[in-house]
Amino acid sequence: MERNLAIGADIGGSHISCAAVDLLTGKILKETLTGREVNNQAHANVIIKIWANALTEAMAKVPAEQVKGIGFAMPGPFDYVKGISYIKGVTKYENLYGMNITDAISSSLEVPEDFLIRFMNDASSFAVGEAWAGSAADADRSLSITLGTGFGSAFVSRRIPVVDGSEVPKLGCIYHIPYRDGIADDYFSTRWFTGQYKNLTGKEMKGVRELSELAATDKTALDLFTDFGTRLAIFLAPFLLNFRAEILVIGGNISHAYNLFGDRFEETLKKEKCNCRVALSALKEDAAILGSAYMLDDEFWKSIQHALPLM
Repeated sequence: MERNLAIGADIGGSHISCAAVDLLTGKILKETLTGREVNNQAHANVIIKIWANALTEAMAKVPAEQVKGIGFAMPGPFDYVKGISYIKGVTKYENLYGMNITDAISSSLEVPEDFLIRFMNDASSFAVGEAWAGSAADADRSLSITLGTGFGSAFVSRRIPVVDGSEVPKLGCIYHIPYRDGIADDYFSTRWFTGQYKNLTGKEMKGVRELSELAATDKTALDLFTDFGTRLAIFLAPFLLNFRAEILVIGGNISHAYNLFGDRFEETLKKEKCNCRVALSALKEDAAILGSAYMLDDEFWKSIQHALPLM
């Protein structure tokens, strides 16, 4: 029987989402979608056990002999070649520091020796998923960004993440680019919205969704979204132009409020002489699952070997 299935696993800040994906069709088998909440401050063994439970549940819903392996969309810092976590200095998964995740998952699942476990950066996985089967599927060159607790990004050419060379910034992403009094991640993320609103009104706001619900009656909130759209377009335009991106794909929680900043964003892009298409993520949370599963495509895996150490 052909091993045409892969398990894609998206490791979020406080959850794991996973599912079986048909590598021949690029479709998620919806009946296998499985998720678990994860305490990212828990002991390493507890985290691994929760991940393994979710993966076991998803794999139990398909014939074991058809599953080629698991691809993980993992946040960094991480050694994507050796499968070792180096997350430190952030408030998530620090207890995994130095752990070989490949060995831990293999032992927990008791999979055969030829069962493949592969890793890729989570933002790259999202972008690859969109390029394979989402909003950027008809484009050769795309930039995908996720706007949420952080500012994720990945440049993709013919489904392959581009992480070096003159066409992209260092590391092939833009969250770390100096911007105003900090870096881009400080200004194009949830904490900018909540911080700015508190500075202007003295009021605490949980997140962007709550802020977007006020925009119809609260001019301060609406102005924040308008300002965000303008600044994001001015910031992104040079990178889109330099990469010759055909499309920009936008995902993440803040994208759900695109109706509040999208018009200004697209108008400003055009003023900056950037005419690439803009699309919201077609796959949303499924994008990283698809992108991570795509690592089990052997041709794709060969093509990204040079990029993995730089992610």
